[in-house]
Amino acid sequence: MYLGIDLGTSGVKSVLVDASQTFVAQHSSRALDVSRPHFSWSEQDPAIWWDGVCQTLDGLKASHPRELAAVKAIGLSGQMYGATVLGADDKPLRPAILWNDTRTERQCTELEALAPDVRRIAGRKPTPGVTAVKLLWLREHEPDVFARTKHVLLPKDYVRLMLSGDKASDMADSSGTMWMDIATRNWSDALLDATGMQRAQMPRLHEGTEVTGKIRATLAARWGMSPHVVIAGGGGDNACGACGTGVIGEGEGTVSLGTSGVLFVSMREPRPSYEYAIETLCHSVPGTWHQMSVILSATSCLNWVAGLVKRNAADLVASLGADLGAPSPLLFVPFLDGSWSPHSDTQTRGALIGLQHSSDEREMALSVLQGVAFALRECADAFRATGTSIDNLLAIGGGSRSDLWLSMIATLLGVELRVPESSELGAAFGAARLALVADTGAAPAAVLTRPKINRAIAPRQSLRAAYDSSYADWLHAITQLRNRRPGGSSPA
Repeated sequence: MYLGIDLGTSGVKSVLVDASQTFVAQHSSRALDVSRPHFSWSEQDPAIWWDGVCQTLDGLKASHPRELAAVKAIGLSGQMYGATVLGADDKPLRPAILWNDTRTERQCTELEALAPDVRRIAGRKPTPGVTAVKLLWLREHEPDVFARTKHVLLPKDYVRLMLSGDKASDMADSSGTMWMDIATRNWSDALLDATGMQRAQMPRLHEGTEVTGKIRATLAARWGMSPHVVIAGGGGDNACGACGTGVIGEGEGTVSLGTSGVLFVSMREPRPSYEYAIETLCHSVPGTWHQMSVILSATSCLNWVAGLVKRNAADLVASLGADLGAPSPLLFVPFLDGSWSPHSDTQTRGALIGLQHSSDEREMALSVLQGVAFALRECADAFRATGTSIDNLLAIGGGSRSDLWLSMIATLLGVELRVPESSELGAAFGAARLALVADTGAAPAAVLTRPKINRAIAPRQSLRAAYDSSYADWLHAITQLRNRRPGGSSPA
């Protein structure tokens, strides 16, 4: 039996799978609170992460004690980039600064000045979400905390510390900190020095498929588990999600339509992005990397427009039907939370362009689907500009229930989208798969297999020219929006 634990921003989910990778049970925690004490801040108390983990394992012990007792290995997945700073006693010195905290825009520019080679080493340009710039912010604004920081851990690795006492991390999650040389899969002294940090403050690095330690005996007793249970390196939530869907080969990828939209493509060599704010990171599998772009608002845009017209979002989308037609005459810009990728611009916000008296809820809903699809096309074009091929994509997340939306995205990206059969695929499942590999020593490719496909959505070639034309209009519109930044400055 294998256990996967996924620490999300809004909650913790733990799943049990057996040796044949059959889903056995799951338990989710109560919702986790996010603190936003100032504009653009987003923080969490690490204590609530551990409380959430304990809730899920206590729940599994109550519902499936025999299965939990049979666990041989645990895999960890979690929200990426969060800066969890620990003192000499291994306790947090302040709330963790999360992935969606955007207070560090100025520190991104500072890091490029301090480390001119940062894009080549780290595989991308600095953006406000990454861990390294958070420490630059602490050095300037909370120098006492910075001076007392003995270690910095990512969120899921704080859970690892609590589970096993080990300060360790995997290369996939750690490559998002901007302290790693992604080509050598090791810490970069140049990038650490630029932010006033040292290797001694960093966790040990492991592949996601490697064992990092064993569960504490006291915790094993609490949950009725063996004290010999090992813990795998795991990965960030997106890398673990890719392991859950078997996306580890060159050109394979996923498009995730959840609260945010994520384009993820696996590759066999690192391809740094010098001009775009797209991430080139290590994968959870040895000898593999991936590129990733995040659209901060995807299905959350649907919830927004549904609220405007007083409709349930799912019903509103269902009312549009499944067949793709001509583009909506309205242009929607989905940057309700700012733009992360492929251009980092925390000031730009959304827009709905072209409204007239005849505009109705159907046109507005279509324009929202279209706007998110356009944003994903912009990311895909940036991927291809770096030499990354996108051969096939799995469509996952709640938005993948809409064939209309998938048809729109397939047409714009020129790639067939395949929808998996199982609803249990996800980061926690991927983490459990990595635990199985760590425990058995099996070849990753033999375990991280592709799921059964429910249906495939092909591009509508007859509509490609119309959508390309509408996309060109959308690009012109967002260029105007981005040029309206304070002082006329350009986004990164």
